Amino acid sequence: MNKLLMVTAALALASCNVALAMGPFEVYEQALRNDPVFLGAIKERDAGLENRAIGRAGLLPKLGYSYNKGRNNSDVSYLNDRGRRQNDERNYDSYGSSLTLQQPLLDYEAYATYRKGVAQSLFADETFRGKSQELLVRVLEHYTRALFAQDQIDIALAKKKAFEQQFQQNREMFRQGEGTRTDILEAESRYELASAEEIEARDEQDASLRELGALTGVAAFDIADLWPMNPDFQTFTLQPAGYDAWHELAVANNPDLASQRQALEVARYEVERNRAGHLPKISAYATVRQNESESGNTYNQRYETNTIGVEISVPLYAGGGVSASTRQASRVMEQADYELDGKTRQTLIELRRQFSACLSGVSKLRAYQKALSSAEALVISTRQSILGGERVNLDALNAQQQLFTTRRDLAQARYDYLMAWTKLHYYAGTLSAQDLAKVDEAFGRGPRT
Repeated sequence: MNKLLMVTAALALASCNVALAMGPFEVYEQALRNDPVFLGAIKERDAGLENRAIGRAGLLPKLGYSYNKGRNNSDVSYLNDRGRRQNDERNYDSYGSSLTLQQPLLDYEAYATYRKGVAQSLFADETFRGKSQELLVRVLEHYTRALFAQDQIDIALAKKKAFEQQFQQNREMFRQGEGTRTDILEAESRYELASAEEIEARDEQDASLRELGALTGVAAFDIADLWPMNPDFQTFTLQPAGYDAWHELAVANNPDLASQRQALEVARYEVERNRAGHLPKISAYATVRQNESESGNTYNQRYETNTIGVEISVPLYAGGGVSASTRQASRVMEQADYELDGKTRQTLIELRRQFSACLSGVSKLRAYQKALSSAEALVISTRQSILGGERVNLDALNAQQQLFTTRRDLAQARYDYLMAWTKLHYYAGTLSAQDLAKVDEAFGRGPRT
């Protein structure tokens, strides 16, 4: 009965561990809520979107009200009716109030500021879209690095076990006078190299798990928290199949290129805004005023004045500042144009690299799978040849090393293919959560072995 309870508890614990494990998509969902870089990007976008309203404000009516009330002590000197100078002291209250409505009719600077604000808000939106897609890439990158490090650890442990067995066998053969000290040293050397590889892989895994923890707000991730890749993973069908279609997608949809184009628009309207310093401004206004004893000339007088009219402002000379500012803004615009060209070239280079990696990745995976089968067969045949006296200990060590290297390269090729497929969509500007969900299917849903 006690054994039955222990088995049941063990199964329940295993089920809990399986339930807690996450695939890339689940890690991404947690990162959306906890990654400080992404959360900061949300606030950056929200702040940037306000530029549209800020720019539009310059085209809309402005309503202002002013009020003043004061106590005046005045000493007045004037000529009386007899032609003599007379001094009076006046102590009186004064006040004034004014309600003014102003509407720009012709203001090119305000219009350029509005268009600049629109471009700035679009720039913020595209920048956020790029950082959202970048989060998908970062999640998968750290996830696959952690898994590849685990693969390397497993391979290193298998190496150590195999070389340890070989070491013990060679030492026993040496005692019996059938082996050499060189065989022992070779096995020992391979064992120590495998130990160093294990240490390096554990360090890499620790860093990757901490990166995932930083993304998701988890203090510490364990490799058991991640789903391993399915051993029967198959490559995806690439749609569209031709590079030209991906090229068009990238030019039209890549968020970095889109944000750079908006940066160019911002610079262009900054030039127009500075150039407007040479242009006249026309605005309509309406004012309602009430004044009483507002000045010495209106002592003990009360006025109520309603005014409607048009105001024209014509700049004549500003010391050359407007021209210099316009030239400066023009140089900044040209810089933004060159940066857009450079960003476009670099993006298309990366797009082509990832597209080629997807195509070659299919062939590489097929080749490594065949190489793995051959390496496994080579180990078996080498052991049999040693028993027959046709091969020596070094041949066995080399065959085992080739087997482990092939396993490592196959694992690396799988992760590289997934990253290339993901980055291809990223550079094309089409990467979405649905794409990560598709990648998520490449990982197992069973307990780690």
